[in-house]
Amino acid sequence: MGAEGHRGRSDNRGSTAADSHDVIEVRGARENNLAEVSLDIPKRRLTVFTGVSGSGKSSLVFGTIAAESQRLINETYTAFVQSFMPSQSRPDVDALRNLSAAIVVDQERMGANARSTVGTATDAHAMLRIIFSRLGTPHAGTSTAFSFNSAEGMCPACEGLGKVSTIDVDQLVDTELSLNEGAITAPGFTVDSWHWQTLAHSGFFDPDVKLKDYTPAQWDDLLHKPATKIKVGTSNLTYEGVLVRVQRTHLAKDRESLQPHIRAFVDRAVTFTACGACDGARLNPAALGSRIAGRNIAECSALQISDLADFVRAIDEPSVAPLVATLCHTLDSLVEIGLGYLSLDRESATLSGGEAQRVKMIRHLGSSLTDVTYVFDEPTTGLHPHDIQRMNDLLRRLRDKGNTVLVVEHKPETIAIADHVVDLGPGAGPAGGQLCYTGDVTGLRASGTLTGRHLDHRARLRETVRRPTGQLSIRGANTHNLKDVSVDVPLGVLTVVTGVAGSGKSSLIHGALPRRDGVIVADQSPIRGSRRSNPATYTGLLGPVRTAFAKANGVRPALFSANSEGACPTCKGIGLVYTDLAMMAGVASVCEECEGRRFTPKVLTYTLRGRNISEVLAMSVAQAREFFPSGQARTVLDRLAEVGLGYLGLGQPLTTLSGGERQRLKLAIHMAEKGAVYVLDEPTTGLHLADVDQLLGLLDRLVDDGNTVIVIEHHQAVMAHADWLIDLGPGAGQDGGRVVFTGTPADLVATGDSLTARHLRTYLRRPAV
Repeated sequence: MGAEGHRGRSDNRGSTAADSHDVIEVRGARENNLAEVSLDIPKRRLTVFTGVSGSGKSSLVFGTIAAESQRLINETYTAFVQSFMPSQSRPDVDALRNLSAAIVVDQERMGANARSTVGTATDAHAMLRIIFSRLGTPHAGTSTAFSFNSAEGMCPACEGLGKVSTIDVDQLVDTELSLNEGAITAPGFTVDSWHWQTLAHSGFFDPDVKLKDYTPAQWDDLLHKPATKIKVGTSNLTYEGVLVRVQRTHLAKDRESLQPHIRAFVDRAVTFTACGACDGARLNPAALGSRIAGRNIAECSALQISDLADFVRAIDEPSVAPLVATLCHTLDSLVEIGLGYLSLDRESATLSGGEAQRVKMIRHLGSSLTDVTYVFDEPTTGLHPHDIQRMNDLLRRLRDKGNTVLVVEHKPETIAIADHVVDLGPGAGPAGGQLCYTGDVTGLRASGTLTGRHLDHRARLRETVRRPTGQLSIRGANTHNLKDVSVDVPLGVLTVVTGVAGSGKSSLIHGALPRRDGVIVADQSPIRGSRRSNPATYTGLLGPVRTAFAKANGVRPALFSANSEGACPTCKGIGLVYTDLAMMAGVASVCEECEGRRFTPKVLTYTLRGRNISEVLAMSVAQAREFFPSGQARTVLDRLAEVGLGYLGLGQPLTTLSGGERQRLKLAIHMAEKGAVYVLDEPTTGLHLADVDQLLGLLDRLVDDGNTVIVIEHHQAVMAHADWLIDLGPGAGQDGGRVVFTGTPADLVATGDSLTARHLRTYLRRPAV
């Protein structure tokens, strides 16, 4: 294709390119907001997809091309069970031709299991265990003897977790009250709960006696009694001490998997410390006693990966030479894509979305597969400008092996290396979904599209910076790689915390500030909830919407909740029917009863200004703002629009939101609060170049309203716009963890010599002084 733009359905169905096998042919794509998009995408090339958030990039790349490729592969391998298994739904597209096997490398977090680490996720730890089982002295056993996830290798005291918990009993009970007065303050023990009923009627104590008057035996029964069968009336029940139950139901689970109110309780009540038996190493004495060149496997796993690679490379034993070579390749690959500062014992749940995506890439770097389609979702997320070049090199290497590389990306540094660009838009949601441009980067710059116009856009330094109204002091911070860091964060201004990936930015801010009074953290972590959760339920918008429907029709508000009595009985209000395929990925199909509308036919007869509840939930935020011109619903919708989520569907499942969208959704909820300290973690994630200016305006309004805004960010436009910068480094991991600069952006550009200073100068096109 040439460098001129194409809108709507292409007219090149009969062209030479469309008849060859050197392009992926897309004809009439209508998934989500795509408006009959037809185009050819060159194979064995690097194609970058651009456009504003919600323009249809993901719908085209992930929801159409990758989804159809994976559907065809799944159906090929599961043909023998098709007679009793529902098939995956085919994307809404007229034709897709010349697809190859698609491998999606996305930013989904790698689960919240405390037993999953960088080492287990990349198989590097498995290889290291085999090496120790063969060369370690004294010999400790097979490779499972070195696994903290097996009974043979784990520390018996902490069961392989490396940490134990201490509980503040005062956070569980109020000794000034009786059971009947609500003495049990731990979650799950309200006076009408099943657990409280078991306690109160167990016969072990009088529910009207204050806890402070219990005998030692009664106190022990209340807190520590193990699971015991008791009879209450005619019922056989299991009694369990409060402390025993809290440990079993809350502390045995990973913190990040807990519901928000449970997590808040755990943070208040529980102190986690390194296991005294294994000193946090997770393994039993036999495994820790076996060494190679003076190091045990836990010490090796705790090394920075770049240092571990040197250690493994020095192992000179022919019997394990192939295994050593494979492990070195994996470790070197981690270093090469900018993750050399991590260690194999780093818990997977603590990785950012960008780090998780790059860890997943390691599985494909050494692959001998060719002519595969690799699909990436903003691979530069979490990368300092210094690190983006390495990511670009990786994308080129995958292409040069004969693969097709499709990248959804906003960063101009990565757009610049594309062989081919597909620009979607012109707007978001219903205003998007059209093909604005296809061609090379030079043509994009001259195209006049929103992306083309902003490709060389640069934010400017502030002419005057705002003056702080106070400070938040951080003293002696030592989390992860921080080296006794002390720094003052100014209040009443916009502070941006910078530094290369792994320099200690998140460790400093998230490790020191979130638990302080008045601090609001809006990060990119998954929003806990079921597949029923959506922006309307999460923001509280559904409440006034249900009330408006109920008032207009003279019925109960509960009818208009897909989680209540108005729900379709077949799909339980989800709109989809899920089939669990055990060892294979589950399949979701549209509910035939309600046709995906989620509600009963009776509920759908009730309307508000001509629309039923299903039609309202299908609206975007922008459409809903027109439908609700005033009132509480309009207030919530205005906040969503202000954070750049006007294109988001009210009923869109939260599980489909990107990290950047999740963060902006959380920010919208907290925007009404005044005098707060906002902590944002890379808020430009997922934002088009044109949307970054809107974000900067929002950050300014938050500060001008009397708030403090602290942003962890790599985007040079945000750095330039800051009142104050805190730059960490100078490198990553052991080479970072120090504050290398504090001051205004103008001072950094004028006198700084850090990596951030150099890249900000280049961005602003200013020479060093």
